[in-house]
Amino acid sequence: MPNEAHLLPAWALLAYLAAGVLFILALRGLSSPATARAGNRYGILGMAIAVATTLITHEVASLVEIAVAVVIGAVIGLVIARRIAMTAMPQLVAAFHSLVGLAAVCVAAAAYVNPVAFGIAAADGSILGVSRVEMSLGSAIGAITFSGSVIAFLKLNGNMSGSPILLPTRHVLNGLILLGILGLIGYFLRDQSPWVFWTLTGLAFAIGFLLIIPIGGADMPVVVSMLNSYSGWAAAAMGFTLHNTAMIITGALVGSSGAILSYIMCRAMNRSFIGVISGGFGAADGAGAAAAKTDRPWKRGSAEDAAFLMKEANQVIVIPGYGMAVAQAQHALREMGDKLKEHGVKVKYAIHPVAGRMPGHMNVLLAEASVPYDEVFELDDINSEFAQTDVAFVIGANDVVNPAAKTDKSSPIYGMPVFDVQKAKTVFFVKRSMGGVGYSGIDNELFYMDQTIMLLADAKKMVEDIVKAL
Repeated sequence: MPNEAHLLPAWALLAYLAAGVLFILALRGLSSPATARAGNRYGILGMAIAVATTLITHEVASLVEIAVAVVIGAVIGLVIARRIAMTAMPQLVAAFHSLVGLAAVCVAAAAYVNPVAFGIAAADGSILGVSRVEMSLGSAIGAITFSGSVIAFLKLNGNMSGSPILLPTRHVLNGLILLGILGLIGYFLRDQSPWVFWTLTGLAFAIGFLLIIPIGGADMPVVVSMLNSYSGWAAAAMGFTLHNTAMIITGALVGSSGAILSYIMCRAMNRSFIGVISGGFGAADGAGAAAAKTDRPWKRGSAEDAAFLMKEANQVIVIPGYGMAVAQAQHALREMGDKLKEHGVKVKYAIHPVAGRMPGHMNVLLAEASVPYDEVFELDDINSEFAQTDVAFVIGANDVVNPAAKTDKSSPIYGMPVFDVQKAKTVFFVKRSMGGVGYSGIDNELFYMDQTIMLLADAKKMVEDIVKAL
């Protein structure tokens, strides 16, 4: 078996380099909805080149076995892609991350059991020192990715409460387990006994569960991007074990881009990465806030009220959130926007970086509904326009439009960048009822402001009624 990269023919090295360039172009394309399709094509082509090159230059298995595996995987992927709802995309991404982590653990385990076949055995049959580091890191990161992604999937899919589950002394327990994993990785360099490898892998599975369980739904965008980063680093570590250049490049790209995205998400929430991992966002005083807010005066409107005022407006800014995704109201929302434009109203869509349950969730839903890309704006690009806007239409969002983030220093979301919707002349707020709060667990001052009119109903039905009234 080729256990040294220089044994590969020159054309194979060039093919891996080409695949790496295509992966970079894929990430570049995926940075914008307008170029996302091209980015996907680059990624598909790069992966096809990498897989074909690996199969030609390595004796992985028989062609029949490979063909069977490819067909099975393709059928599963096709069925999932056709059946999955766009609103369920966050949990699908979490599920895919879990598979990447599990694959890394399986590769590490196979290399540990048969190091000769992987070309990582010394003359005496023991595993090379550098390979032990790569193997143990890949297995540990992969195990954390798998178990953490499983918990994220269960929370996002509704099988587990989206509220933080705060275990007693969790910080001490997590710290001890992490120290144990690091200690075992160091000891693995001296002793490759089975108990060392399997114990550190088992502890990694455990810490993955324990890290994600206390994280609430408000932090899920960060969790998804964080797990994406973990899966990349696990793949990169396994790339070193397999002596596969394309896998190292791909893993490094995914790992670094996921880490950068996690930083962007944390900055958008005015939270530290350690604060997110600690979990418990909005766990305190949430119930009291929810109970107290119903005693305050607020205005209720109808679909006809919204249709009349928006039809007479010069500009309407729509702020979608996770509630829109749950109600699957994106198509009706696009139809409402089209009707308003027929009346000469300028329509724009404002997307917060952490709206939804994963980065870009709202962008994906609006793109699915064929909302023009040039009508969709990020927080920094549109926030200054609310003061000159006639109507702000909030549908399914909550924390990202809460003025408390800028005015109440005691609020858990204080300092979080939010939309200045309260500066619009009129605010329509679509919400199921006044009895619920956002994932931060706090009340929203916007509900009770003079210019705010609450539209209490299912988001899809309310927008459909507005369309009829228009």
